Amino acid sequence: MHTFFGRASLLAVMYQVGIVGCGVIGSRLAEAFGEHEHTAIRAVCDRVPERARSMADTYDAESFTEVETLVDVDALDVVYVGVPPKHHAGVVRAALEAGKHVICEKPIAENATVGRELAALARESDRTTAINFPFRYTPGFVEMRDRIAAGEVGTPKRVSLRFRFPRWPREWQDVDWLAGREQGGPLREVGSHFVFGIRELFGSVDDVTADVRYTAPDRYEESVVGTFRAGGPDVGVSGAVDLEEPVHGTVDLLCDCAGSEENSITVEGTDGSLSLREWRRLVADDVAGESDRTVITEDPGETTLALIEEFVTDLEGGDGDLVSFEAAAHVQAVIDDLRGVAASGVP
Repeated sequence: MHTFFGRASLLAVMYQVGIVGCGVIGSRLAEAFGEHEHTAIRAVCDRVPERARSMADTYDAESFTEVETLVDVDALDVVYVGVPPKHHAGVVRAALEAGKHVICEKPIAENATVGRELAALARESDRTTAINFPFRYTPGFVEMRDRIAAGEVGTPKRVSLRFRFPRWPREWQDVDWLAGREQGGPLREVGSHFVFGIRELFGSVDDVTADVRYTAPDRYEESVVGTFRAGGPDVGVSGAVDLEEPVHGTVDLLCDCAGSEENSITVEGTDGSLSLREWRRLVADDVAGESDRTVITEDPGETTLALIEEFVTDLEGGDGDLVSFEAAAHVQAVIDDLRGVAASGVP
């Protein structure tokens, strides 16, 4: 068994975990909880009984099909929420009301209105809560953030997000809700990671404008061309990089197109540029525009184990480095703005 060494490695406590949602992402988190030396899976829940039983058999855990039954298990300390976005609110509320600590998948909810409600619940609770945004722990993004904060690209002038999805949902995503406009689509599923990255770098994102084309009235976005501003002296939330004026940003997303899948966040400055591509590949380009291009790192890291390590640290009274519900609600508000969602949560 893998052991993740870190600040929690000297603890003797074993925290009991309940997994809600036994799909692809839930299975990844379950594997990490099973590997971490201070967490153990006690119960799992999925509306598909066979899926719940399969995971339960793997971890010698109890199997449920109703969330209310799972959160009533007294021995549970932590509930992980890995269900589709529109069900996050119900599971989070049930878990907090039962006195459990909560890790929730991104996006925090199907829209920012619900996200802000969950952020308020988290503030009012004395439980530890966190959102799973892996960029907080991804080596390539952390290196990008630290280098830009240290001035290696000079003064940041532009931050650009670019996405290409020849097929959506992607081949390995065999769930219908990802294609729907209500809670799916590439901006929510993928774009939210990168908007979070911008928030980490520069702070608050505002002045969002976007031209969006959907594949059908109730289907995912096919094309998005948008702009925004991030950071600046009067920013509501600070990022790692202090700016005398906001940096301009662009979003360029296209689905159902030729070519290969792409995702990237690029920051261009007066002295150079840095680009994180394919989630983990950090590349530096020379400012002169010559052929020099340096791959700094392609290390994927152990982001899920890092999240659990920080969560356990927080449970023990330490200062866990966690993404708050409030930060995730801000990210969802930007995604809503890009998608043209009204304050009511209706597109």
